[in-house]
Amino acid sequence: MYKVIATDLDGTLLNSDHQIDPITVATLKTLDEQGLQFIIATGRHYCDVAGIRDRLGIRPYLITSNGARVHAPDDTLIHAANLPESTIQRLVAPDVAGAHDRVIVSLFSDDAWLINREAPEMLAFHQESGFAWHVTDLRAHDGVGIGKALYVGDPADLAQIEQRLAHEFGESLYVTYSLPDCLEVMTQGVSKGRALRVVLERLGIAAARCIAFGDNMNDIDLLETAGHPFMMDNANPDLIARLPMVPRIGNNSEAGVARHLRKLFALGDERAL
Repeated sequence: MYKVIATDLDGTLLNSDHQIDPITVATLKTLDEQGLQFIIATGRHYCDVAGIRDRLGIRPYLITSNGARVHAPDDTLIHAANLPESTIQRLVAPDVAGAHDRVIVSLFSDDAWLINREAPEMLAFHQESGFAWHVTDLRAHDGVGIGKALYVGDPADLAQIEQRLAHEFGESLYVTYSLPDCLEVMTQGVSKGRALRVVLERLGIAAARCIAFGDNMNDIDLLETAGHPFMMDNANPDLIARLPMVPRIGNNSEAGVARHLRKLFALGDERAL
């Protein structure tokens, strides 16, 4: 019945320390050997996710930057959607991002994570891959080849940025939250769900045969697209309210995705691993 498994990373497949539990590695490898096709769908940068994929030991499709990039298992880029170059200049401007410098601003290009100032606390999210930022003058960037802009800061500051973006750009941008303190911006038409449809069409597999896991607001379209969506117990309350009919499973801190997959595919007691 099931042919494809799509999953978010932070708050979903990764534990509370943003790392991979051994049961998750063992479970995914077993299902991969049984012919299941995996898709990782995340807001993270492609280079970051490629490192995590290598730790998992499988070859999934990679939906990154919330759908602005899609790579095949052999790392071929099969879909890309960039923010308009002129828009980038506005996204990093002080009257949009805030002149107080409390908010960390990042841009994701094809091969780099560009950031406006050092943020060592953010490196804890990238222990599995070793991916790191490059501090640069974002206002001097030409805006070419940027798939995502990211604001990290206090939710109150992010709410103000969100309002400014809505006022200036309306529906020409896709603006979403991956965490309460992470506001993410892509161009119109980008989402994990739309990227999932790109992959399913390439595979020739109906959405009805796809399982998906998520936990936050940037997973809405992913969960609405998959025929068999599941939400983490630790999901954002706003996501739970938005998709009340989606079944909830275990917590990411307890390898909830892996344990649920073991039940769905009758893989037996994980204690035997």
